[in-house]
Amino acid sequence: MADPRLKTVAQTVGLVVVMGGLAWASVPFYDWFCRVTGFGGVPSVAAGGSDAILEDMIKVRFDGSLNSGMPWEFRPVEREMELRIGETGLAFYEAYNPTDRPVAGSASYNVTPYEAGGFFTKIQCFCFEEQVLAPGERVQMPVTFYVDPEIVTDRDAKYVHTITLSYTFYEIDLPEGYAALETQTDKTLN
Repeated sequence: MADPRLKTVAQTVGLVVVMGGLAWASVPFYDWFCRVTGFGGVPSVAAGGSDAILEDMIKVRFDGSLNSGMPWEFRPVEREMELRIGETGLAFYEAYNPTDRPVAGSASYNVTPYEAGGFFTKIQCFCFEEQVLAPGERVQMPVTFYVDPEIVTDRDAKYVHTITLSYTFYEIDLPEGYAALETQTDKTLN
């Protein structure tokens, strides 16, 4: 007969391993789930524009903010636009690095109301890649999108007439090539 204490230890270790595995897998799984379903206001991504353009109009508002400690200035160039559902829209956000050093940033985004997240489809976006701005550099970054015509038949989303696309930029480590350049610049200045 097996020792009950050994069985309890084995069960506890097994439970810890399973819980650790679930915790490790939860972040990528949740990210995938949100992108597929639009849950939490995460927009869809497509390779091209919509096949159908409706006569129904929808207003899209743009919002930009910075995470605490991010030294850039960041704002939408245009605060809102109105377009037909299914029509491809193009909006720009402006970022400026007022510092004397290169700064890398990455943008997180969401769409509100959350019911519209799965119907707001990005074709191309600056948020798909990290951005590096040189000292004093100012750039305009595009986002190309459309609102999926299926929104008009969705039980909850069909009542949405205004969608807000929000971005928050936060500072990240400089890519390797830029980090080396910054180190060389620091040595030259000292």
